[in-house]
Amino acid sequence: MMRTRPLKVALLGCGVVGSEVTRIMTTHADDLAARIGAPVELAGIAVRRPDRVREGVPAELITTDATALVKRGDIDVVIEVIGGIEPARKLITTAFEQGASVVSANKALVAADGAALHAAAEEHGADLYYEAAVAGAIPLVRPLRESLAGDKVNRVLGIVNGTTNFILDKMDTSGAGYSEALDEATALGYAEADPTADVEGFDAAAKAAILAGIAFHTRVTIDDVHREGITEVTAADIASAKRMGCTVKLLAICERAADGESVTARVHPAMIPLSHPLASVREAYNAVFVESEAAGQLMFYGPGAGGAPTASAVLGDLVAVCRNKLSEATGPGESAYTQLPVSPMGEVVTRYHISLDVADKPGVLAQVAMVFAEHGVSIDTVRQQGKDGEASLVVVTHRAADAALSSTVEALRKLDTVRDVASIMRVEGE
Repeated sequence: MMRTRPLKVALLGCGVVGSEVTRIMTTHADDLAARIGAPVELAGIAVRRPDRVREGVPAELITTDATALVKRGDIDVVIEVIGGIEPARKLITTAFEQGASVVSANKALVAADGAALHAAAEEHGADLYYEAAVAGAIPLVRPLRESLAGDKVNRVLGIVNGTTNFILDKMDTSGAGYSEALDEATALGYAEADPTADVEGFDAAAKAAILAGIAFHTRVTIDDVHREGITEVTAADIASAKRMGCTVKLLAICERAADGESVTARVHPAMIPLSHPLASVREAYNAVFVESEAAGQLMFYGPGAGGAPTASAVLGDLVAVCRNKLSEATGPGESAYTQLPVSPMGEVVTRYHISLDVADKPGVLAQVAMVFAEHGVSIDTVRQQGKDGEASLVVVTHRAADAALSSTVEALRKLDTVRDVASIMRVEGE
C-alpha cells in the first residue's frame, strides 16, 4: 500500500541539472511515487540568482536562503547540484544533522572530503548517494558499490570527461590543432568559458579518486591522483598515434598492484590501439572498463554529462534514498576496510612513446639506445626520419616504470645530438 504523506525534497541549485531534476520530478511525479511507494514533493529550491528566468520551475519554491531550507525540519532528502566545496559541504553536513539524506552530483567535494561526509551521514543515520558525480547518466557507482560487492575489482580504465574526448576526437578526425578543436567545443557548448577543470584533467581526476576508492575499498582523494591534461597534445602526437594504429584519449586509470598491497590512480593522455573498445568512443561520450576477477571485463558507455543525463542519475539516487527512508534503513556507506596505500606515479609501469628532435648524423641512434639501456628501459620499436641536418626519432618502449623513464628523458636532454624531447606519451590498453 502506498503511503499518502509525501516525502519532502529540497533542491540546492537550479542550473542546467537542477532545472532538469525539477522537470522530471514534476512531469513524472506519478511514476516516481509508484516506484518509491510514496509521493515525493519538491518543498523548496535554493538559488543564488532568484530573478533568473527558469522555465517550468515554480516561482513560489525559489529561495535564496539555502541554510534555512535545509534546516526546515520537515525535509527528508536534500539534492545538491550547486557544485564546489563551500557552501556545499556545510549545507550537506547540516542536512545530515537534520536527519535528511543527501543526493549529490558534486564530484569535487566527494573526491576531496568523501570520508568525512560518509562519517557524518553514518553518525546521523542518513544516506549519501552520488551516482551523478562520476559519469552523468552512466551507472558506475552503484554497480561498483553493490553489484560487484562480492567480487574483487583489479582495474578501472575509462574516458570520464566528455569535453576532452570531444576535443581529442576532433583533432583525430579532422586534423585540427588543440586550439581549433577547443574553439569548436566551446561553440557547441561542450566546453565552459573557462575550460581549465576539463582540459587540465581536474574533473577526470576527481572522478578517478571516487572510482578508485569504491573499487578498491580504500580511501583515495583527488590529491592522490596523478594528473595531466591535454593542453600539450599536438597534431603531431595524433599523427604519430595513427601511424602506430592508435588514437589518443584522456584516460582515468585506477589499478590494484599485482601483489595486492597498493593501488594507483592517474589521469593523463594516452595512445590506445584502434582495436580497443575505448578507441571508438567518439565526441562527448564517456565509457569505462571495469576488470574484476569473477566478472571479467565490463564496459559502461553513454552520455557522461549534460542536464538530462545527469538528472537521470540524480533521480535514480533519489528513488533509492526515498525507498530507504520508507523502510527506515540506509544504503551502503563508505567501504575503506582495505586501507591500501596509493603508490606514487614513479612506480607505475607502462609503455611509452617518445618523440625526439635529433641531429641527422651517424651514431645518434646508438647514443640514444645506450641511454635507454643504461636506465633499464627496453626499446620495442624505433622510427627515424631525417632531412637537411635535422631528424626526428620516435621510440616506443616496452613496459617501464615512470621513474625510470623520467631519468632516461633527463639523460637524453643532456646529449648534444638531441635538440629537443618533442613529446612523451604513455601507451595503454594492450
